[in-house]
Amino acid sequence: MEPVTLAVIGGSGVYEMEELTNIEEVKLQTPFGDPSDVIVIGSLCGHRVAFLPRHGRGHRISPSELNSRANIYALKQLGAAQIVSVSACGSLREDFAPRDIVIPDQLFDRTRGRPLSFFGNGLVVHISFAEPFCSRLSDLLYKAVAATGAKVHKGGAFLTIEGPRFSTKAESRIYRQWGMDIIGMTATPEAQLAREAEMCYATMAHVTDYDVWHESEEPVTVEAIVQNLMANAAIARQAIKNLVEMLPPTFDCPCHHALRDAIITRPEFIPEHTKRNLDLLIGKYLKERS
Repeated sequence: MEPVTLAVIGGSGVYEMEELTNIEEVKLQTPFGDPSDVIVIGSLCGHRVAFLPRHGRGHRISPSELNSRANIYALKQLGAAQIVSVSACGSLREDFAPRDIVIPDQLFDRTRGRPLSFFGNGLVVHISFAEPFCSRLSDLLYKAVAATGAKVHKGGAFLTIEGPRFSTKAESRIYRQWGMDIIGMTATPEAQLAREAEMCYATMAHVTDYDVWHESEEPVTVEAIVQNLMANAAIARQAIKNLVEMLPPTFDCPCHHALRDAIITRPEFIPEHTKRNLDLLIGKYLKERS
């Protein structure tokens, strides 16, 4: 199979583009279970691009039920070195209006109970995560979105809540006091799992509402979210196409070496089943140490 240049996690509407050719569907299994759905791979501007519907076709998987480890691991199996997340978000700022797009540069985790790491089970790994989104890929993504003519904001703190419910007004006001800029339900743990998998990760966050803090706006509803996402679907598709055209043929990035100094456990103490399950991620480093 031809290696995948870029992976996109988002709704099924993202990959419904006329320019996508030589389309195939791939069903993968991982040590962490099955990903959300089959992965659609197609050729776009001379690159193989993989598309994974985050919530499954028909949007049947709740944010708390997502198997993000399987999703990221499956994209790693395809050889993808970089991921773009296309997601909905609420705005916590007056100047981030519905139908604007934000390329965030920071992340704040308010989830509870989600598996947050590939590691454990006898293997201790501490990744650096001060900059949770890949700055190189985020810069390219910002340019790709700007080229569509859409209003796009570069930078912002993305708060991930557990969901599936929306925020109370009290919560929303507190998040604004904390300095958060946008709010959603899926960026964690995708971003940190991508870093553990040594993959670049950037987010194209589509503002669908003002959460519930804005006194002159109606509280967020599913109907409003869907309407605004549909309105921005064409922009998302064009931005992905623009991004693929901008991707350099070869590149190196600190994201691709995230585990180099992060593995703490000595190889001889790592259980064999853990080594087998995570060989795709840690195998090269264990060989260097042996």
